[in-house]
Amino acid sequence: MNAMAKDGLPRGAVPSAFDTEARWYDRLVGANPGYHEHLRLSARRLELPADGTGLRLLDAGCGTGASTAALVSAAPGADVTAFDASGEMLAQARAKDWPDGVTFVHTPVEDLDGISGPFDAILAAYLLRNLTEPTRQLRRLRGLLRPGGRIAVHEYSVHDSRRARWVWNAVCAGVIIPLGKVTTGDATLYRHLRRSVCEFDGIAALAGRLTDAGFTDVRTATMPGWQNGVVHTVLGSNPQEHP
Repeated sequence: MNAMAKDGLPRGAVPSAFDTEARWYDRLVGANPGYHEHLRLSARRLELPADGTGLRLLDAGCGTGASTAALVSAAPGADVTAFDASGEMLAQARAKDWPDGVTFVHTPVEDLDGISGPFDAILAAYLLRNLTEPTRQLRRLRGLLRPGGRIAVHEYSVHDSRRARWVWNAVCAGVIIPLGKVTTGDATLYRHLRRSVCEFDGIAALAGRLTDAGFTDVRTATMPGWQNGVVHTVLGSNPQEHP
């Protein structure tokens, strides 16, 4: 077994790993230049109308609420439902100040207990690579969208670029894993992060997953800064109903 293989976590262990790290999570991601702005960029790429009044939005895999805040920033008048499989990450999210229209639900994407559509748009940030059947779960999420509704998948994808792989591995080895170890006393989740990104889809394959899940008008865009070519937005639309 190589070092990368033994660094990973099985899908069933990921929520509990996030439970353990939840109290430090905001501090760690806050040290990542551009982290919050890039989430807001993916939310803006949904091109939601006006201030979002009257819209229902879904934040799939909301964690401590950074992606929820990105949706609120893009559409402050919308109702936002946010869910996550980690109860402790949700506790951190719920402890923050939110507009009245924001609701948090504790459920994995495989169950979606307490989640009912239709939604006008979905933001799924850093979710798919932690799932055992990402295409199947994309189909499940598409079933929650109204006809014509859009999804933005905000995700790491480095497989198709040698430069992106080099940058990602260098940042993990030099910053993310050591910082995680110093801050929390355990680097398990951060070693998993490195491996899960390295083994995940290239951007072409990720876009193909959305097409396979039934989304149309699939397109991709990356981020500025050090995450250029490392983190991407993949956008897709739920087909309109035929007359």
